[in-house]
Amino acid sequence: MRQESKSLYKALLSRDRRFDGLFFVGVASTGIYCRPICPAKPPKEVNCRFYNTAQEAEQAGFRPCLRCRPELAPGSAPVDSSQRIAHLVVQKIEESTADEKSALETIAADFELSSRQIRRVIRKELGVAPIQLILTRRLLLAKQLLTETKLSVTEIAFASGFSSLRRFNDAFTNRYGMPPTRLRRKAVEDVSTVDGAGTSTLQLSYRPPYDWAGILAFLKAREMKGVEWVTEDFYARTVRLGDAKGWIRITQGEKKTALLLEFTHSLAPVLPALLNRVRNLFDLNARPEIISRHLAGDDVLSPLVKANPGMRVPGAFSGFEMGLRAILGQQVTVKSATTVAGRLAAAFGDPIVTPFPELNRLTPAPERIAAARVDQFARLGITGARGKCIMGLAQAQASGRLSLDSGNHHSPEATIERLVELPGIGRWTAHYIAMRALRWPDAFPKEDIAVRNNLGGVTSKQAEAMSQAWRPWRSYAVLHIWRHPMQRAKETKPA
Repeated sequence: MRQESKSLYKALLSRDRRFDGLFFVGVASTGIYCRPICPAKPPKEVNCRFYNTAQEAEQAGFRPCLRCRPELAPGSAPVDSSQRIAHLVVQKIEESTADEKSALETIAADFELSSRQIRRVIRKELGVAPIQLILTRRLLLAKQLLTETKLSVTEIAFASGFSSLRRFNDAFTNRYGMPPTRLRRKAVEDVSTVDGAGTSTLQLSYRPPYDWAGILAFLKAREMKGVEWVTEDFYARTVRLGDAKGWIRITQGEKKTALLLEFTHSLAPVLPALLNRVRNLFDLNARPEIISRHLAGDDVLSPLVKANPGMRVPGAFSGFEMGLRAILGQQVTVKSATTVAGRLAAAFGDPIVTPFPELNRLTPAPERIAAARVDQFARLGITGARGKCIMGLAQAQASGRLSLDSGNHHSPEATIERLVELPGIGRWTAHYIAMRALRWPDAFPKEDIAVRNNLGGVTSKQAEAMSQAWRPWRSYAVLHIWRHPMQRAKETKPA
C-alpha cells in the first residue's frame, strides 16, 4: 500500500471504527487477514501486511478471519452486533415522538433487551449516555432549522424532538450560552428567500462526486404515479408518517455538495424521521471514494466505475412501497411494472390535496392491501399469483412479523430469509428489496438476467463467483452493471 505501514499499524492498534473499510491487515504468522477493528489480540508490527481491499489480501494468500469477517460489509458481521444495535436504537429514539425514557423502554422491548442493556451498548459503542447523544442531535437539528428556515422557535422546538418550549430553551441556552431567539435574529436575513408559502427548505449534505442525473433517471423510470413525481431537475412525493401528511421536493444545491429538501410544515412534527428516510432514499451517507476505489480494482468494473465514480444505490422512502414495487416488477419490463404500480396507488392509496396535480395519492397502507381481495388486483392487471404475493407481504408487514425499513433490528440476511418464506417471493426479489429498502451494500441478485447478460451470459452460479471480488459493495457493482451501455437498449432491467 502507498500509506506508511507505521501509520496504519497505529490505526490498527487504535481499533477506531472510522478506519473500518479503509484498509485490511494480513498477519504473516497466522495466514489470516482482518479488519482494523478486529477484537483479536493485535499482531506484532513485523507480521503485518496492509492491503487496500480484501481481494488484495486474498490474492496474497491470506484467508478471512472468522471473528471480524472482513469479506462482509462493515456492520454486518457478528462482531458488529452491538455497534449495529447502538445505531439502530439511536435512529429509533430520534424518530420517536415519545419522551426519551418511554422511547427507550419501548425500543428495548423490540430488541428483546432491557433498557439497562441498551444504555450499556450505546455507552460502549458511542461513548455517551443515550439521553446526552439524543440531546446533542436534537440541538444540532434545531440550529439548522433556526438558520435555514423561518419556522417559529416554538415549531422548531417540537420539530427537533423536544417535548416543550421550556426544555428546548433551557437546553439550548446551557449548551450554546445564548437563547435560540438570538441565533434566529442573526440568521433571519439570510433565509428570506428560502421558505415558500407553508414550506421550508433544509440542506442535506453528501460526499461528492454524486450522480444526481443518474439517480433521478433511475427513480423516474420507476415512479409510482400519483405518489411520486420525478423530472430532470427534482424528485417530489407525498408523505405519510404516523398522523402527519404532506409532500416533499428534493433538488440539488448550487454548490453540488448538498441536496435541498423542501417540506410542508405539516411534516415538521416528524422531521427527524423524514430526514432519515430522505437520506436513505438518495444514499447520502455513502463513501464514494472508498466504494469506487474497491470496485475499480476489478477488470470488469473498472471502466464503469471510472466513467461514473459518483454512482449511488437509490434507496426507498417506504420499505413496504419498495416491496410492492419489487413484486410488481417480477418478470416484466420496468415500463409495465410502473404502469401497474400507478393503478395500484390510484385504487388503494388515500387521496391527498397538494399544489401539484401530479401528486394526489398517498402510498397504499399495508393494512388496506392486506384486507383486499384477489379479484380487486385482477382488475388492475395483476395476476392471481402476484396478487396473493402482494397480500402476503402486506399481511406480514401489517402484523409486525416483517419490517422492510432500514431501521429494523434484524440483519439483512435474516430479513431475506423471512421474505423468501412468503409465497411468490424468490431470492431475486428479496435481494432487490434488501439492496434498496434495507440499505444493504452487499446485496447481489445473482439471478438477474440483466446482470448475467452484461457479464457475458454467465449462469447464476458463475455470477455469484465473479461477485466475490466486489464484496462488500456488490449493490453498487450491480448498479454499475445495470447501467452498462450494452444494456440500455434492452428492456430486461430490474424493477
